[in-house]
Order: sequence, then C-alpha cells, then structure tokens
Amino acid sequence: MTDAPLVFRDVPLNDGGAATVTLEVPAHRAVSVVGGENSGIALLGRMALGFITPTSGHLTVLGTELATLSRRDLLAYRRRVGYLPAGNGLLQNLTLRQNVALPLRFGSDLSEREIESRLNIMLAAAGLAAVGHLRPTQASEEQQRRAAMARALAFDPKLVILEEPFIGLTDRAARNVLETARGGDSGEGSHRTVFAVGSNVPALVSRRFELRYRLIRGVLQQED
Repeated sequence: MTDAPLVFRDVPLNDGGAATVTLEVPAHRAVSVVGGENSGIALLGRMALGFITPTSGHLTVLGTELATLSRRDLLAYRRRVGYLPAGNGLLQNLTLRQNVALPLRFGSDLSEREIESRLNIMLAAAGLAAVGHLRPTQASEEQQRRAAMARALAFDPKLVILEEPFIGLTDRAARNVLETARGGDSGEGSHRTVFAVGSNVPALVSRRFELRYRLIRGVLQQED
C-alpha cells in the first residue's frame, strides 16, 4: 500500500494494452512526463482526472480508485484536484477575474463578499490585479496561463495536474507557472504535489522537477 497521491499501476495507454504504465507520484514532489504526439502522453492527465477510464490496471488518486466512483462522487473528487488544461480552458466571454471566480461561485458556499475578498487576494498573488478586467483575447499568453492557474488553485488542492503548461511561454514565465503550482517549499518538499504532462519542459524549468520521465510509444523511461 502506498500513500502517493497519484498512482498508475499497469495502466494501458492504447486499446491493445500491449504497453502499460506503472508510475507513482510521491507527495510534495513535482513530477514531469514528456512525450511526442503518438506516445500516449495526452491520456495520462485525462485519466488522472477521471475523464477517461483505463481499460485495465489500477489508477488511484488521493487514496481513491477512480474506477469505483459514481458520476456524482467523481464530480466531487475533481473539486479536490487542481487542473490546468492544455490551452487554459478559459471562457472567452468572461473576464480573467470572472474566470478565476468560477470555482468559488459554483463550488463553494462562500458569500459574495467573501468571494470578492478572496478574488482580490488570488489575483494579487497571480500578478493579475491590474488586468483582471481583461477578456482572455485581450490578455497575453502568460496572463491567461496565470489566470487559469489561479482558478485551478482556488481551493488550495494537495494535487495539481498540468497539461501542456509551458507551451507559448518564455522560460521565466514557465518557471513562474511551476512555482505557483508548487506553492512554495517546506521541510517535506513543495507545498503541493505537481504532475505535469506535455510535449516539452524548458531546460530552465526541468531541474525544478524532482522526478522526470519520458514516454516513448507507451514505454515510460526515467531521465537523469
């Protein structure tokens, strides 16, 4: 039995199931998996969120076997995990501030006054206080990613899943995104457990991941 927040055990990344992935993401660590378009990399994050159910093997997140959850329980589970989707997932008809507010308005029982107060703190921490009124199309790529990250961290989750988090960002901006996800360091490691998947991790950012893997045609290889 493991206390790792995220565990893939013999999980197939293709219909045939010929190649399976076994991976533990330890608590308070940042773990990256990179891979090409045909490697199966796109499935890892979606499986961890319960958007896709593995055809075999076991996938455990925060101590819960996702395959055992009902639809209602799965929705409740997703509120416990921070999720930064590829492309940010921001709603274009809302401002950055309104996008960040979504989980607070629809996933909490906070009063409007409490929500506005928390939003002010979140936007200031994300460096968005002066641009919260902008719609995504009016904001820079970095500002959009910061807003999406602030939204993902609305409930200070223990586990954060990032899909293609660094595309379109400078090395500096990419580093800031990762450090925001980590939530600072403590004696145990980073405040949050971070699992990032995508096609590339900038060299400047890569060394901030304690564990690094490369997925090649469904086979996971650990990198130095």
